[in-house]
Amino acid sequence: MCPHCRAFISTADKVCPYCDVVLGPPAVERRSTADVLGGLIPHARFTTVVILLINAGFYLAGALPDLGLGKGLPIFEAGAKYGPGIRAGQWWRLITAGFLHGGILHLLMNSWVLFDLGAQTEESYGTNRYLVIYLASTVTGFYASYLWSPYSPSVGSSAGIFGLLGAMIALGVRDKSSYGAALRAHYMQWGIYALLMSALFAATDNAAHVGGVAGGFALAYVAGTPRRTTDGIWRIAGWVAIGITVLAFTAMFRWVMMANNSL
Repeated sequence: MCPHCRAFISTADKVCPYCDVVLGPPAVERRSTADVLGGLIPHARFTTVVILLINAGFYLAGALPDLGLGKGLPIFEAGAKYGPGIRAGQWWRLITAGFLHGGILHLLMNSWVLFDLGAQTEESYGTNRYLVIYLASTVTGFYASYLWSPYSPSVGSSAGIFGLLGAMIALGVRDKSSYGAALRAHYMQWGIYALLMSALFAATDNAAHVGGVAGGFALAYVAGTPRRTTDGIWRIAGWVAIGITVLAFTAMFRWVMMANNSL
């Protein structure tokens, strides 16, 4: 599909035959001729499935005592957004909180939404922009939560999910065609419903949702869809986002080890 006029074209076209726009590489680069792991993980959802597996892994690591499997890691205490900890220099909480969940229902609900929305966002923006948008909106979401309610611990991937929602709204805003108008209306309606539904639950971190959607919209609007002239920069930015995330969890686990050694 042409990113400019939305006409269906072939993958071999270098210039859209309908609007004459020079085309860049496909948004989602093919990793091989077959789906990953023999079709177990589709290409369009590969990055999203990796994020979901990370979320599930950290949930299980923190839930081990509840499952009767021994003493688990105090991941919630170490990685949740918590104002006094952030003010004490525990910057990683603005990132790690987005990969942790407070219960199995919380994890399943967020995973269900992310499974679909993540694939749509990655297909539209490409893997590298998708990773940067997801990380940045997680940070803006939990920073907004930190400013609004600094003493209330908070976790969940919904800040990043709302960031992806904001990115899809930005895509509709940038696209001045009828397709863009329909896209914008669809995701704005979805966002309004999501905010209204989350407002019904007292434990929901609505500040993180608002901060996430604002951060995702702003970054996606500036980033735009994949273009040959800027894809190299975003490839570097994607790896930087991965590196920062790894560094955040490394810092979190170092804090856990130091806290355990001091007991």
